[in-house]
Amino acid sequence: MSIITLTTDFGTADHYVAAMKGVLLSGAPKSALVDVTHEVARGGIMQGAFILAQLPRTFPPGTVHLAVIDPTVGSPRAILAVQAGGQFFVAPDNGLLTLVVQHWGCEALHVVPVPADGAASSTFHGRDIMAPAAAALSRRGQIAELGPATDRMQQLDLPAAADQPDGTLRGQVIYVDRFGNCVTNIGPDRLRDAIVRAPGLTIYAGGHCVGALKKTYADVEPNQPLALLGSCERLEIAVNLGSAAERLGLSPGSEIILRNE
Repeated sequence: MSIITLTTDFGTADHYVAAMKGVLLSGAPKSALVDVTHEVARGGIMQGAFILAQLPRTFPPGTVHLAVIDPTVGSPRAILAVQAGGQFFVAPDNGLLTLVVQHWGCEALHVVPVPADGAASSTFHGRDIMAPAAAALSRRGQIAELGPATDRMQQLDLPAAADQPDGTLRGQVIYVDRFGNCVTNIGPDRLRDAIVRAPGLTIYAGGHCVGALKKTYADVEPNQPLALLGSCERLEIAVNLGSAAERLGLSPGSEIILRNE
């Protein structure tokens, strides 16, 4: 049985998700459909990019991931099919696949044509173009059948964590989950290097001191902030039994500083 996942900013109050599922089940009736989330913020491309990059970690090879966060639907932007990490992704070419390709590599990249005869709605490419493409991938697993190969893909401009002349490491928050945990752009390798260079490592988030690196949320008292390596394998700022986003005023782009003290 093949698997197709869905990630959108549609919410569930309207019929849009069901319409895409109808197309998927008509085109690939033996596929299992998995809702990743439909609660991405409207037009939240960076948020969607982060979520998509987490999926190959747990889904089996050949899974098809359909992502529709498409604020410029109907414009000249392309639609892409990408093979990465042994899995397939179908999404608009607006930066949504940036972290997937950065983390998992790009095994194949193809353009899914937009019909020029008006056969597809100009406002719902998710239903009329991307869902049929995802269903075809689920049935046959042949990405080259969807359209011509390309080497061009829109990339989000994502700043990397950077060492400073004074020895500090500066990063930033890139994602906030529903618990208010703030995931940063500092991965395990950069974190280990910082610890080796600075045994007295102290972490600051948005100007607030959150102390030394911890292992679990319960390593601090309730309602106290902490920093730890989270399940997404990135430095995370959290509050035990609370929201770091609310308590510390953090959001995507908030500065993170690692300093030896």
